[in-house]
Amino acid sequence: MIFYFSGTGNTKWVAGQIAQAIGEELLYIPDLIRKGQYEHTCHVGERIGFCFPTHGWQPPRIVREFIRRLRVNRPPQGSSDSEGEIFCWALTTCGDNMGEAMTILNKELASNPHLRGAGGQPLQAETQFAVIMPESYVCLPFMKTDSEEKEAMKIELATLQMPHIIQMIDERRSGIMELEKGATPRLYSYVIGGYFNKRMITDKKFTVDEDVCTKCGKCSRVCPVDNIKGTPPAWIHNGRCTSCLACYHYCPVHAINFGKITRKREQYYFGRR
Repeated sequence: MIFYFSGTGNTKWVAGQIAQAIGEELLYIPDLIRKGQYEHTCHVGERIGFCFPTHGWQPPRIVREFIRRLRVNRPPQGSSDSEGEIFCWALTTCGDNMGEAMTILNKELASNPHLRGAGGQPLQAETQFAVIMPESYVCLPFMKTDSEEKEAMKIELATLQMPHIIQMIDERRSGIMELEKGATPRLYSYVIGGYFNKRMITDKKFTVDEDVCTKCGKCSRVCPVDNIKGTPPAWIHNGRCTSCLACYHYCPVHAINFGKITRKREQYYFGRR
């Protein structure tokens, strides 16, 4: 089984490639949360994967909160998997680097007493990957979408990277750490990222130009946390916003903005071209 979260489609594409190749179920975390489905059984031979975009050099809050409530039942004792062992892996997508996002993910896994591997040890993502994908966060002065050329290059390189990743997961290779942590990963994740994820994940700056909005409702349909209602859209301010910017990027007429800064920014979602 593969648990995944995606806002603008980068991670959905990567997770989908893996699920199709290894023949395992793809589970969208927001859908599981909507249904209250936190308990799952890992069958004999099945792997557990977590796929998520890096948000502020950390796993998104929605992913961390889901893991805290997740329960995974191990394969039965005496199965072909030694002592019901579970092979767990993780992959993150990022625009350039992901800091200590995987370290934080493993801490969340370890803190959940209902996630245990062989011998009752804490479940850990023992194989980890980072895949560089086109940039989608555009709410800071230095953050912009990639040029068309750079976007195409990143997707091409990711496409070339996928067969290797799929092989490592399919063969249950442990100890693989193919990450892009950046020059100062602890600073990125625990200082800058800590502030970002605590203070800057909000829906309060979203606005809509009502004279431009076509009332198509696409923004509310793509919101992973059901934080938008009506047309023109109104944000509910329920504290669930992930700042994934799906509403901004998928708007067909660029009627949605995050403050003033995104008025001068482009839009991106996977597969738009």
